[in-house]
Amino acid sequence: MGKVFDAAEDFMSSHPGGVKVILKLAGTDATEEYDPIHPPGTLEENLKPEAVLGTIDPATLPKPSADKQEQEKDGTHAGPPPLETLFNLDEIEQVATKQVSRKAWGYYYSASDDLISKHFNREVYRSILLRPRVFIDVRKCDLSTSISGHKVNLPIYVSPAAMARLAHPAGEAGIAAACREFGAMQIISNNASMSPEQIVEHAAPDQVFGWQLYVQIDRKKSEAMLARVHKLKAIKCIILTLDAPVPGKREDDMRTDNTGSKLPVSSGTVAEKKKGKEEEEEPETLPDGTPTPKEGGGGVGVQLFAGTAYDLTWKETLQWLSEHTKLPIILKGLQTHEDAYLASLFTPQVKGIILSNHGGRALDTAPPAVHTLLEIRKYCPEVFDKLEVLVDGGIRRGTDVVKALCLGAKAVGIGRPALWGLGAGGIAGVSRTLEILADETKTCMQLLGVEKVTDLGSQHINSRLVEQQIYDGPSGLDNVRAKL
Repeated sequence: MGKVFDAAEDFMSSHPGGVKVILKLAGTDATEEYDPIHPPGTLEENLKPEAVLGTIDPATLPKPSADKQEQEKDGTHAGPPPLETLFNLDEIEQVATKQVSRKAWGYYYSASDDLISKHFNREVYRSILLRPRVFIDVRKCDLSTSISGHKVNLPIYVSPAAMARLAHPAGEAGIAAACREFGAMQIISNNASMSPEQIVEHAAPDQVFGWQLYVQIDRKKSEAMLARVHKLKAIKCIILTLDAPVPGKREDDMRTDNTGSKLPVSSGTVAEKKKGKEEEEEPETLPDGTPTPKEGGGGVGVQLFAGTAYDLTWKETLQWLSEHTKLPIILKGLQTHEDAYLASLFTPQVKGIILSNHGGRALDTAPPAVHTLLEIRKYCPEVFDKLEVLVDGGIRRGTDVVKALCLGAKAVGIGRPALWGLGAGGIAGVSRTLEILADETKTCMQLLGVEKVTDLGSQHINSRLVEQQIYDGPSGLDNVRAKL
């Protein structure tokens, strides 16, 4: 960037990332830390013009540290193997893990508490068996479907994955380029590291994007962003995210501070830690009730939630949103059949739902999307006729995709795999990720004897083992409806 800024005290006190990171980078070139996280124009929008003190000659900046030079010398940042030698998403993740920074890995890999929901999201698919049919002509296999009324070539979309430039400079625009190649939908994260204009700039005429919305406590900020994305014709729907009104405790992310270095681990006893916690002062709050920005720490995830509203309700929030967008609304983060049923009562305002536990990053031991799919089938199957039902979490194989579609999902989302693909090989890495999933999905459908996505159904799977795990209490539908 080459500019020198004066981060005044009033700006530092309101910086979502905390004061610590600004002070730590004071007097140094902060470009490498700043660029992957902040979309262009962030400084200009938040600092007064007089905060720009001038420019600096890059040649006068300090040379890379000895540690960084040593890393380059010993091959720590050596390039990845050829992408065509990677045959599954696990291998892509392994390569990306060696390429990305410690901070990026901590943010992408992390999930809540003991990572039980994160791992179960994936494992649950292993308990569903497929039922292949034979003597069927499978020369043709069509993976196309539609989402929110728009045709896509794959029943696989990219979930809202934040901070993509931590993985690769191509960022979210790189994911968009790969999606363009495969005709896949991309949901742009509310916390993207690029502007929405940059991400959709080179979109194909028929390319489909969704915009993820985290409603802000200051509703005017959300309204301004909605007005902004409405100008982008490529964005076809609004994804209202509901599964993370507050951030979960993501320990792998917390172990890195905002500049990517490891945080010291306390060796004190539990009693000493408790005593120290009790002696801490209660945090002050801003006039709107939100805590004042922390000194720093907590990881990337915690800081991204600064300003997010936690007072959303069915009637008030949906009424507010309908006043500020005419785009189809999809509710993301439903985890029970009761909420899926309630969502169906708000059609046609609500066009679809995404069953998701936020990739296991919000409430640990929350159910996987497969459980919620089965709950809906058991208690309120009419939801599938009223709404498009999408799912995400744990998809790593084409067989996973097919099993979700057999249970009634219209399409499935991948979040981390797209980021790992980006980290492993930039745009080509995301393309390789989509290619592997598309090929595996096609192979699975052919071996089942199915020609079209719309022909997949419960007759193609045996989900009895998983059905024993789902909620088995009263439906509660009369009660939840009465409380609206």
